[in-house]
Amino acid sequence: MKSVLPIGIEELVGGAVETARIELKATWNVETTGVQVVKTLCAFANDLQNLNGGYVVLGVAENQDKGSAVRPVEGLEDRAIENAQKWIRGSCNRIEPSYVPVMDVVELDGKRLLVLWAPASDIRPHQAPDDPKGARKYWVRVGSATIEARDAILTTLMQQTARVPFDDRRASGATNEDLSFALVREFLRDVQSMLRDEPDAERVYRAMQIVTLVNGHSVPRNVALLFFSLEPERWFRGARVEVVEFHDDAGGNTISEHVFRGPLHHQVRQCLAHLESMTTRHLEKSSSNVQTSGWLSFPVPALREALVNAIYHRSYESSVEPAKVYLYPNRIEIISYPGPVQGIKPMHLDGSAPMPPVPARNRRIGEYLEELRLAEGRGTGLPKIRRSMGENGSPSPTFDFDEGRTYFRVTLPAHPEYVALRVLSDHAYRKATGDHASARTALQRAWHTGMHSPSIAAALVREHASVGDLKAAEALVAGIETTERSTYASALMALATAYADAGDEARSKVLLDELPDLLAARDAFDAAILERRLGRQERAHKLFVQAGDLVLQDVRALHELAQTKLKLTGSLVRSRRPADQQTRTRLLQEALAHLERVTQMDAPPTRHAWAWFNLGQARQWLKYPRESVREAYQRACDLAPDETRFRRALEGVR
Repeated sequence: MKSVLPIGIEELVGGAVETARIELKATWNVETTGVQVVKTLCAFANDLQNLNGGYVVLGVAENQDKGSAVRPVEGLEDRAIENAQKWIRGSCNRIEPSYVPVMDVVELDGKRLLVLWAPASDIRPHQAPDDPKGARKYWVRVGSATIEARDAILTTLMQQTARVPFDDRRASGATNEDLSFALVREFLRDVQSMLRDEPDAERVYRAMQIVTLVNGHSVPRNVALLFFSLEPERWFRGARVEVVEFHDDAGGNTISEHVFRGPLHHQVRQCLAHLESMTTRHLEKSSSNVQTSGWLSFPVPALREALVNAIYHRSYESSVEPAKVYLYPNRIEIISYPGPVQGIKPMHLDGSAPMPPVPARNRRIGEYLEELRLAEGRGTGLPKIRRSMGENGSPSPTFDFDEGRTYFRVTLPAHPEYVALRVLSDHAYRKATGDHASARTALQRAWHTGMHSPSIAAALVREHASVGDLKAAEALVAGIETTERSTYASALMALATAYADAGDEARSKVLLDELPDLLAARDAFDAAILERRLGRQERAHKLFVQAGDLVLQDVRALHELAQTKLKLTGSLVRSRRPADQQTRTRLLQEALAHLERVTQMDAPPTRHAWAWFNLGQARQWLKYPRESVREAYQRACDLAPDETRFRRALEGVR
């Protein structure tokens, strides 16, 4: 069954079209659904918010809790479809001015459905009766509801009379030859429309309503050139995205510049792929949770929504400026021109007030971006940006525009730890080039400007210790607020290590005793190694366990964990208690498994030599066959032939 819909039915009911643009009806009944359908068609034609109308699907029930289609669909009988089509055609004559939707019968889940496609009207506003014998009223769509237009909403509707958004107007100076049928068919494949199999380009263009008749022949609409021409900039000078990366916050020297051209949806995909490739990802195993947590320098959902917002809501009529993406060391700014439409105020952008139902600047651009699943429902973008930034642990985004509404800017602050890593990278570079004074100054400046990240704190403590100023390091740790728990733990860990390096093991132990019970995996990892160095094997073992999978990924830590387990068995050798012997056996078996893993990991020969030696010890104490023990000691000797302990161990099992 060939369909004339510009979007596939699977995509239509599967969420590619927002709920404000689709209404689902499980059955057809003139008395209960007929009048409501006509009012909804009238509301779609009026297109209050410039979303380009919508769809009514008969034969699909709606899940009231989720607002989604119930699958498998119920469908309609052939007689019901025939009666519905006949009644709707007749009843649409009562819409004033006259308006008739596109009707199509499609199949889904083996059932037949009737789809009514009601694009926005160029001769709005329309009126439809409230009931079969009632007076006509103006109807509009607000959210997923069809309501009567009154007061301010009616005023807004009247102001839109015969006002066609720029993206839906006919293109000046262009012909259908300027469109790429290949791009059109690519789009239709992406949205699973049956029109993709239609070979007649002109028929496809008309069915999609991307062309309009002028003096008896068709010409493209602006949206067609924006999506389906190879060079949209030929007609719209600002139809591109410029991405500029700056070396510093002042925006002086640039590191790189990229320009993304072509069809709008290609610009979005290519630019987003570029930004994602520059995104830093940090993952860490939580010590108190079995799940892996972490952060991104900039969360991808926020980047996507901000970029799509710039492409969707900018003007292609009045502005020659491209959309701009500026990358700074501590933030990304995405700017579009001009500012938001009238009716949008700062309180609508910061989340303190809901977004008002004002008309969008572009109705067809938003429709296509949504059908391609590059954009979500209107009004959901800014909340999603705020939510994804919060979930990532990033500072809140900001949205701003000037009094003259000449621009709109979204600022996404980088994750604090990402900014810290940039500072530490610069610090390391300065030290490597011999500029120790400015390296220390850069760290101190970052700390005093509020960059109290764990990594900055630990680095600053080490910096003080490197010049022998442990009093300054102590003062820094003492000045950290108790609420900055992770920062305090990292700084305290670095200070304990500094005292151990200075030979003051007693002070180091006192500081380790002050660590919080629950540590981040990295802090637990570092503390375990230091505890082992200080001879406190039981504490080291607990901290290794707390560090979780981080230990399994580090060959040194895994080896030291195995050695810790071997050390702990020493106090259990002479015990005759069955429970102690069971604990000893378990520890040896665990150590053996870790050591076998170490021998297979990438590591220097010396590390592998000691791992084979410890593996021989574990096998010997577990009473493995003599050949198995000798094999391990022999591998250790082969890797480090000058180590006398390895040779003595091998000779002891001959």
